[in-house]
Formats: sequence, C-alpha cells, structure tokens
Amino acid sequence: MRTVTATALALSLAAAAAAAPAVATPGKPSTEGLWRMDGYGTVLSLDGDTFQEFQTTSVSCLKGDTARRTGPGTYTTAYGTVLTVRPGPNKNRASLGADSSVGHRTLRRIHALPADCTRPTPKDPRTAFDVFWHSFAENYPFFAAKDIDWQAVRDRYRPKVDDDTTRSELFALFSDMVRPLYDAHVAVRDGDRVFAQGRPGTDMPTQELDTKVKKFIGERDLKGAPYRQDFANGRITYADLPGGTDQGYLRISGFGGYTPEDAPYAAHLAELDKVLDTILTKNRTQRLKGLIIDLRVNGGGSDALGIHIAERLTDQPYVAYAKRTRNHPTDPGRHTRPEPIRVVPADGPRYTGPIAVLTGGSTVSAGETFTQALINRPGGTIRVGQPTQGVFSDVMERHLPGGMTAILPNEEFLNRSGHTYDGTGIPPHLTEPVFTKEEFAKKRDSAFDRAVSVLRNDG
Repeated sequence: MRTVTATALALSLAAAAAAAPAVATPGKPSTEGLWRMDGYGTVLSLDGDTFQEFQTTSVSCLKGDTARRTGPGTYTTAYGTVLTVRPGPNKNRASLGADSSVGHRTLRRIHALPADCTRPTPKDPRTAFDVFWHSFAENYPFFAAKDIDWQAVRDRYRPKVDDDTTRSELFALFSDMVRPLYDAHVAVRDGDRVFAQGRPGTDMPTQELDTKVKKFIGERDLKGAPYRQDFANGRITYADLPGGTDQGYLRISGFGGYTPEDAPYAAHLAELDKVLDTILTKNRTQRLKGLIIDLRVNGGGSDALGIHIAERLTDQPYVAYAKRTRNHPTDPGRHTRPEPIRVVPADGPRYTGPIAVLTGGSTVSAGETFTQALINRPGGTIRVGQPTQGVFSDVMERHLPGGMTAILPNEEFLNRSGHTYDGTGIPPHLTEPVFTKEEFAKKRDSAFDRAVSVLRNDG
C-alpha cells in the first residue's frame, strides 16, 4: 500500500484556526493558510513550520497526518516522506506532491476550517460507524463495478450498533461490511488486528511465499546462470540466463524495502540507482536480446520507483497511464482531471529491446502500476502468466472516532482508452499457470519457460 504516513508531531486546532499567515516572498504567492484538496476529503493547514491534515466527511472532521517544514515549500513526515507544496497560477490555488508517489493533488484556498473541525468529535460507536460509512460512501470509486449497494449496507448494519457495542463487535461489523468488496486495498485496522483480503482465487504476497518462490526459481530456472546476484536487501535479483540465450532475468519482489533500515524514499531511490547501474551496463544492454521481468510475487510499494525503472527501459518518452481521483461525495461519476504520468528516458545505458513481464494474482499495487507503465512502452513488451491482483490506487488511511482506522482507495489509473484494470487486474497476453501446487510438485515453471521461448523467437 502507498500512503503518506503520520508523524508524531501535534498541532492544536485552536492554533491552526487562529494562526496568522507568514509574510510571503515578494512576487511569489504564499502557500501558508488553509486549503481544501480536490478529492481525498481533506483539508490542510500550513502554519509556519507545521503541515496539518484534517480528514473530513459530510458528518465529521478528524485530525490526520502532520509533518514539519524542512525547506521552502517542503515538509517531511516522521517516516521521511517529503511533501512539496507549490503555488498555483494565483494565490488561491496550489498543488501537493509526495516524493514516493506519482502525480499531484490540487489545493484550493479556504478562509476558515469547516465547522466540524472546530469542535470535538464524539467517540461513541454510532459516530464511529457514521464516519466509517461516509468515508467509503464519499470516496470509494468502485461500488458500481463490484455491484455493491452501499446504502443498503448501511441500512443493514447501522441498526446493530448502539452505545453498548464493544470495540471487538464494531471491528467485526466493519469487516463484514467491506468483505464483499474483495479489494486488497481495503482494510480495517485496530492496533495489531487487521482485516484485509484479496481477490478470490489469488494469494496475497507474503514473506513465506516470496522465500519459497525465490528458492524454487534459483534451483529450477537460474541453475547454471553465468551471472546471478541479489540486490537491494534481497528485493531484486538479476541473472544472465544459462544456455547462451543472451537473455536476462530481473526479479522484483517490491518497490521499496531496498535498505535494511526504515529509510526515507530518497535512500531507496539511491539504492535502486546503484542496482540499475550495476545491472544495465553498456555491455549488457547492447548484448541482451531479451529481458524477463518477474513480478509474480510483488507486494507493491512506491509507484515512483516503478516509473524510475521504466525510464531505464526506453529511449523514447511516452505516457505510462493517467491518474484521476473521485471528486464528489455523492456522485461517484465525478473525478479530477486525469493527470498523465510520463516516462522520460533516463540518462546513461538503457535496455530498449524485447521484454517479457511475468505476472500473477500475487502481483499487487505498485507491481501492477509498473506492469501498466510497460504496456505502452516502445520496443515490445509481452505479458505472460495470470492477471494481476487488481488494485492500483494510493490508499487513504482514515482515523475513526475511538481509535480504529479505515483504509481504502479513491483513485483510478487509466489506460490509453480511459479504462481501469481495478478488480479484474491486468490480463496477460499469454496465459500460463503461476506457482500452482502442480507446478511446484512437478518442478515446472510454465510461465518462465514460455517467456524464454517467446523472447528467443522474437530475437
């Protein structure tokens, strides 16, 4: 999941409402003050050195993320995510970007906090229910596609909540409400207790599955490889395939976690650049006649890192996808203007030849946006395996009265024809089984073998 995380700092509501704006730089609009974000149900207070988020619905307002100013227009969260606020064409418009995400969020200046933000929110079970229900009703884009009547869900479950409803009962009720969505970017969290699930018939990526698959591939597919190395804290593997095929194999199990410590995005990006510089040497990029990119067990992470890799795989700029956000609390058909996300060729050696991308149901989130980013890639890209999981959006973490958290998506990643792959996942061009019990038992890797064959024939 991709989200802007909260910091441990605090800002009082009174100070946020009463703070006077800082003096702007002459000729440059100030970004100090209060802003409403298009989509996302969010109001921001930029007050001196503090960035404060307020999570709003039509019935509530709760404090959200905070960050501290670390430069002109930049704020950094406790987990190192850098947020950049840029003035817009006039003093009443601005944009917000996060270094680990792609795209920008439009901000519109407001002159006072919503009334709900100036008074305490009750913490009783009914209020928690209402905030939970409205968070989905006003932001979730896929009810119609999943044939879910969210109003009927409210009518069924709200009568079950009263002042005596326990926290455990409320957690179970919330879980039952979102269970029919089968959306891996939807979750209910209460401390260490989490409800989440993927698309039926798929396995969510886990460390256990990743370890099993990595060992299987090493013994079965990469045995005898003349060059093979793990990088980025074990999240990336590269090998020159055996047999004189002049094919390379690149396995990516996530778009993050590239350093042992909980480092900021910039550290993961720097580590990724070192890896790509080592793998995509001038000699190798000229020699390779095909490259297999294995995303079959990929837990996601940063979309920006995926775009960064795509920039090493093309010599022509192109649009990876367009990103838009649901932008009306009662009309799910209204969205922000789609923002094209571009892939611009990187400096230095790049591989621009044929690619076979291996995917499956355990290809999740940023693993899917990276797959989507290669669809329009010049140079020839074919997908082999099974459909991806079907979740693309950044996730919203919404605090609930009483301490629980709702997690949900509100964005769409559009392809060239203006459609999304949410729910169904990105389909392969060539369908093959992926890590089934039979494949493991018979030591087969049909998708890998098909990719080798296709690339050999293309070469």
